[in-house]
Amino acid sequence: MSDHVLNGHDPIFFNRKLHEPMPLQFNPVKLFSGTGSKGLSLKIAEHYGKPLGSVTIHKFSDGEFQPSFDESIRGSDVFLIQSTYQPSDNLMELLLMVDAAKRASAHYITAVVPYYGLARQDRKDKPRVAIGAKLVANLLKSAGIHRIMTMDLHAAQIQGFFDIPVDHLDGSVIFVPYIKSLGLKNLTIASPDMGGSYRARTFAKFFNAEVIICDKRRKRANEIESMSIIGDVTGQDVVLIDDICDTAGTLSKAAALIMENGAASVRAVCTHAVLSGKAIETVENSVLTELIVTDTIPLKQESPKIRVLSTASLFARAIANVNEHGSISDLFRV
Repeated sequence: MSDHVLNGHDPIFFNRKLHEPMPLQFNPVKLFSGTGSKGLSLKIAEHYGKPLGSVTIHKFSDGEFQPSFDESIRGSDVFLIQSTYQPSDNLMELLLMVDAAKRASAHYITAVVPYYGLARQDRKDKPRVAIGAKLVANLLKSAGIHRIMTMDLHAAQIQGFFDIPVDHLDGSVIFVPYIKSLGLKNLTIASPDMGGSYRARTFAKFFNAEVIICDKRRKRANEIESMSIIGDVTGQDVVLIDDICDTAGTLSKAAALIMENGAASVRAVCTHAVLSGKAIETVENSVLTELIVTDTIPLKQESPKIRVLSTASLFARAIANVNEHGSISDLFRV
């Protein structure tokens, strides 16, 4: 064997000591925001310690738009921050930003989607319907993302719709400390429907609290036919746990039923404040002491009954851990 070859490697390129670990390589990180999440993106960038990159959304008279990056992203780890709440322009804008980043030779593209829209369309619950959550996953992957980061998916199994890494952050690390700060003496955790019972039990473990469930029957989407309570709420300070507050109809009806059954107080925790239609008015007219939400979706208007907790620090730490090859599960510790 030639003296110039060592284990098949040219010594010009292989001059490290045997078994010496390869040093970790960190590519430059660049954060960019879509128009739908600009406020949250600015806070994430502040916590991360790096300003947002410059991107321009060119809008045309017919309603079309075209994102373009105003700086080089070649060889960079790019994080594109955009929640895909309605209108659907938010999703389309994110897809176009991903495509632009891919064509600009970004090294690694992560879609940071604090609120994953269409997540409630996660299965065929009746004949001849679309599975919107899977379609969005296909679109993002086809556009060119290498990774997606999101929070409190409507159904955790949506992660399986992706064939790329999914960082599914848990909102409980934000909500639990706040609930503890309230000092509620007789805390009971509640789920507004059967489907959310697992989420409620996860919260209850942090407080060693009992769980009650509101069993609802719907006539059609956003319209409840009847509701009943499984469990005793007499004299209890009840906290309802849900992932999305849309019309607030379910929460307000559940809160009224809980108070009618003898509860001392009732609050609601919801990660994503969709709050469509007259939802804010519904919350203000309800018996809820407060509705606690996050800033994954910008609040349409302020309300004395709605408290917003920021997710910016959590997303900033997750971005840092992804770039530095650290653990994401460490961020789940309350």
